[in-house]
Amino acid sequence: MLQGKKIVVVMPAYNAALTLRQTYEEVIAHEIVDEIILVDDASNDETAAIARSLPRVRVEVHPQNRGYGGNQKTCYRLALAAGADVVIMLHPDYQYTPKLIPVMASMITTGLYPCVLASRILGGGAVRGGMPWWKYVSNRALTLAENLMLGAKLSEYHTGYRAFARKLLEQLPLEKNSDDFVFDNQILAQVLWLGQPIGEVTCPAKYMPEASSINFRRSVRYGFGCLATALQFIAARLRGRGGIFPQLPAQV
Repeated sequence: MLQGKKIVVVMPAYNAALTLRQTYEEVIAHEIVDEIILVDDASNDETAAIARSLPRVRVEVHPQNRGYGGNQKTCYRLALAAGADVVIMLHPDYQYTPKLIPVMASMITTGLYPCVLASRILGGGAVRGGMPWWKYVSNRALTLAENLMLGAKLSEYHTGYRAFARKLLEQLPLEKNSDDFVFDNQILAQVLWLGQPIGEVTCPAKYMPEASSINFRRSVRYGFGCLATALQFIAARLRGRGGIFPQLPAQV
């Protein structure tokens, strides 16, 4: 609990057996964390078995792989059903430090922001942390294009470490989003469509052989998906609704 609010950490997992325990130990060290929910997306390793051995972890296993976005949909649905007031999504591959959980949670419980991102770009150490140059350049170029198209000023849209207020998640039509990686981008576009502010905190980048990462081909497809989402946002704004924004109010 933090300021009377229930804090739930969700972990969309796929083949995270090598890094799950280390991530868990740093998450559970924070007394404010009330519950951890791990959704295993039909991993080929011992992710689910390890998760079940850890105290205070609720484990859900997809019998078939539903994709990264499909995994997150289950994560958020279970967190809301568990009564979460703040939901923090953290990858169990230890690419992002769990030490930022109290900061991100407090930015929401104090009412500063309904959505907070942990940015690897803000601190300027992404490349030093191991981010490949091609990923860094594409991240910056794509973020610039999206900021122009969505009317925002974020340092990056592509972090896998983010926190949401319950009231905000309940307004988002998540089931209309993709089951693939572009889900991450679509949910932020929906937050901006609602006119809600997005806060950011600096997060060190940590790229390791054990960390999950999409390959170049899927990265290209993800990039085009992000641009398509931004174009859909613009079209919906002109019409008042459309695509993944059908139930959200038009901007004024």
